[in-house]
Amino acid sequence: MCADKVQRKPLRLIAAACNNMGIGQNGQLPWHLPCNCFKCRLFKSQHYKLHNCVIVSIIQPLCELVETIWVVGGPQVYQEVLMHPWCDLVYLTDIMADFHCDVFFPQFDQSIFRKQEVRKFPGVPNEIQEDNGVTFKFEVFKREICGAE
Repeated sequence: MCADKVQRKPLRLIAAACNNMGIGQNGQLPWHLPCNCFKCRLFKSQHYKLHNCVIVSIIQPLCELVETIWVVGGPQVYQEVLMHPWCDLVYLTDIMADFHCDVFFPQFDQSIFRKQEVRKFPGVPNEIQEDNGVTFKFEVFKREICGAE
């Protein structure tokens, strides 16, 4: 039963950040990318299925049904997830431009989360993209040093 022992689940983080690691301005994204970010690509891919998106603290019956935990923000949640030992992958859309932001993606240790070749990840293009006047690329960082269990 879940209450007794929670089985370890992959904990994945998805974000998009501009050159200064900004992720938002006045509660909105400062850029407009119609569904070309990681969130849309991954969840529309045949390799990843998002059946339901639920914000929960603890709902015991779900812990056995959830295969992968996806985190999509904000900055304080990102910071906590980056420190969590279950966080194994960070999917980051690198917005290759400067935007005025008032919310930022937290700094993370790239000796712990190492950049991967995106071609190893199904459905993720490895070339620079451009949409709606915004240039971006996809990056994946994998935890190389295990945290405490």
